[in-house]
Amino acid sequence: QVQLAESGGGLVQAGGSLRLSCAASEAIRAVNTMTWYRQAPGKQREMVAILTSGGDTKYADSVKGRFTISRDNAKNTVYLQMNSLKVEDTAVYYCNLGGLRYTGGFIGSAWGQGTQVTVSS
Repeated sequence: QVQLAESGGGLVQAGGSLRLSCAASEAIRAVNTMTWYRQAPGKQREMVAILTSGGDTKYADSVKGRFTISRDNAKNTVYLQMNSLKVEDTAVYYCNLGGLRYTGGFIGSAWGQGTQVTVSS
């Protein structure tokens, strides 16, 4: 079964930048939605950014103008560029691919294991 591997998290000072990657273990033939979520301690998981197969994007109000979601089809990878990071962006970030058709089959929803982002003041 296809697996998603996130990377790029770490510790950064407020105002800094990070780029998260979400790489699929198998070639992606089609995908309906590519979404980044985050979950801070004691809080519910929230949608951060979504990219549809048609190229539409949507962002949480808290990250608009600072975060950008994108994909590289050749690398089977989805990215989240995060600029002007704030302390409140600290969370575990997860990627999700919805309606994923890959070389081995189809899965309705695939999740990565998460990557920690910590923003210090």
